[in-house]
Amino acid sequence: MSAESSGLRARIRYGRLLFRHWRWTRPFWAGLLTLLSGVPIAYFPYANLTLGQLTVRMSTTTGSAALIIGVLLFVLGLTMWFQSAVRVFAGVASILLGLVSIPRANFGGFVVGFVLALLGGALAVSWAPGKQVDEPGAKAELPGGTPDSEGGGDAGPDGEPAASPGDLFVPVQGGERGRAGEAVPAGGPAEEETTKENGRHRAG
Repeated sequence: MSAESSGLRARIRYGRLLFRHWRWTRPFWAGLLTLLSGVPIAYFPYANLTLGQLTVRMSTTTGSAALIIGVLLFVLGLTMWFQSAVRVFAGVASILLGLVSIPRANFGGFVVGFVLALLGGALAVSWAPGKQVDEPGAKAELPGGTPDSEGGGDAGPDGEPAASPGDLFVPVQGGERGRAGEAVPAGGPAEEETTKENGRHRAG
């Protein structure tokens, strides 16, 4: 495989990923069905069906109304794509225009445009944006259910921050804590005298 073909495949794959992300962040299928619903509604009143030497015109006195309804449905489909914040309004308007097209546009483009407009409008009304997923490790929780602080320290049994490996404490008399490596001043109780080398010892 040449470098050019591999580069082309990478660009195609990247484009597909971009399109997929764009499609997932908006009511894509609702907009597509609404766009397609406007085609038969606006087309059939101006179409001519030729059978041999016989030409059948399907235009009626409501041709302008059918054209307006088709254009509005096309615009509503684009609105669902590029202005998803007003998707509910666009969906309701699409359903209403589909209903109006039954008496005004050849039975809603021979029922095809009517059905597509109803489906597109219903999908737009029911669509909701997905919730953003936190990145792995962005918000960790401790086993007890307490969110981890930004510093990343675990809590001790009494709610105090746990000591790091370089910040060790040793218990002394009276419930106080002394830092490891710090000698208790001489002259205190024998149980409180410590040394750096031997730890706690009793004064002799």
